[in-house]
Amino acid sequence: MRKKGIVLIVGLLLCMLACAAQSEEYWMPKRSREAFRILVDHLLQAREQPEPDDGEQIRRDLEVLRGIRESDYAIALSVAAHWEKVYLRPYDLILAGKEGAMEQLWQAGVRNSCRHAFVVLGYALRAGEMTDELKGRCRAAAVAAQAFPETILVCSGGATGGNNPKKHTEAGMMREYLITQFGIAPERIYIDEQAMTTAENAVYTFRILKEQQAESLTLVTSDYHQRWGQVVYNLMAAIYGQEYGYCPEIVGNFCYETTGKRGQGEARSAAAQVKSMLGLNRK
Repeated sequence: MRKKGIVLIVGLLLCMLACAAQSEEYWMPKRSREAFRILVDHLLQAREQPEPDDGEQIRRDLEVLRGIRESDYAIALSVAAHWEKVYLRPYDLILAGKEGAMEQLWQAGVRNSCRHAFVVLGYALRAGEMTDELKGRCRAAAVAAQAFPETILVCSGGATGGNNPKKHTEAGMMREYLITQFGIAPERIYIDEQAMTTAENAVYTFRILKEQQAESLTLVTSDYHQRWGQVVYNLMAAIYGQEYGYCPEIVGNFCYETTGKRGQGEARSAAAQVKSMLGLNRK
């Protein structure tokens, strides 16, 4: 009985270690977490209930973090700057199928190189099959891939949706769709079949991007999802920059245009995932 107890304890410890190893949560001291939580709340407030002194409040929040730990301040500065770019002074979205879209990508900084990745974010499967929206994101990715034939594609998305007994993954089906329907060479496509959320899209695809030494990336997703994705991916780039010295540039955006669909509350979702990725919900 004692031996079984020891085996059980060892098993639990190994399980805990495995879970810790899988966690991509950025560690920061409690004081930084508290200050960062306040910053994120003020960023969201500036989006939803703008006031004239929002900029000054955010600057003060950043100064508090600067006084605690320089690496946390660097990440906070990146988050605040990108939040301002996408939510407070929003840029134009580049819509696939619109005239001049390829020229817009070129002007944004996309180059025809294997060091550039088009990262295609998944969308929940329905009964184990691709929805029209997921196919639309793939069509957008295919257009970009054909215009920049030296680039790579990274498709991200796990086995989502109910009634999916064969555990089809978004990424696996996207890869097959891009190959069979658009003739994209298989060796250009890398897949992450684990991600179940936008934050996990960033976590798992950054491993691939680093392995492939990508220097820049463009997110391909639906129009209403683009800004949320930009915030999360920018945060992951900032974290990787601090922890590994690897910080690919996010250049451009490329969107499947939905018909009248709006991302209500997506800024709140982006803020919530920033908090989760940084462990700000821990006491």
